[in-house]
Amino acid sequence: MIKNEIYGHFHPDERPFVDKAWEWVQNAGEYHESRLTEFLDPRQAYIVQSLVNRHPDVQVRWDGGSPGAERKRGLVAPDYRELENEDMELQVLEITSGEQKFTALEHGDYMGAILGLGIKRGKIGDIHVLDDGCHVVVAADIAMFLSSHLTGVHRVLVHTEILPVSALRTREEKLEIMELSVASLRLDGIASDVTRVSRSKILAPIKAGRVRVNWKVEEDPSCSLNEGDMVSIQGFGRFRVLEVGGLTKKGRYRVQVGKFV
Repeated sequence: MIKNEIYGHFHPDERPFVDKAWEWVQNAGEYHESRLTEFLDPRQAYIVQSLVNRHPDVQVRWDGGSPGAERKRGLVAPDYRELENEDMELQVLEITSGEQKFTALEHGDYMGAILGLGIKRGKIGDIHVLDDGCHVVVAADIAMFLSSHLTGVHRVLVHTEILPVSALRTREEKLEIMELSVASLRLDGIASDVTRVSRSKILAPIKAGRVRVNWKVEEDPSCSLNEGDMVSIQGFGRFRVLEVGGLTKKGRYRVQVGKFV
């Protein structure tokens, strides 16, 4: 009964993760077990936090290496435990290079190189591309492997060093502000304008499951976007709907979008 009640709050596709997260919560509340999760995206973290809030004897601590971290590890534990000084098992992989082409590398280049080593996405936190290198928050248990095996990123030879999370340097993400006038708030229409490709071409990544809205896969091109929504399109980057204004005289929506650059 409780499980069906919980399911009602989430999309059917999320049920496997809900089952896993609810097991963590139950084990903490009933059997006094603690669980350090992998790095979770904001949607997954929301699910875990929602389930923790349903249990009076369970708490969760979040840490992604920095106050504004997007991807975080959670420590789900009985409410009597002091979690403030618990080791969240985070380390920083610093990536540098002496090659001139190094400064042209982007977030996706680093991500591809790391995942290409067979590393699961859940082991990797935020990737901070800096002017003189890159700092990647990683799970401590794979830091040494990455440092030993990551020798190149997009054909650029790199050097790595493992740093404590206290040495993390972050980069504030920059937004290119775009003012759009659109016929509707459909995903395919707004995505087409932001990426500057035709609506017919933007349908391919949507239907292939390569588009996420608020970190959930969205395969419906007609999905209506709302103010605050985060959209990521594999191969095209990410954008956030900053503001949905009123209608123009021609009945079109004024939409302000911030494209991550």
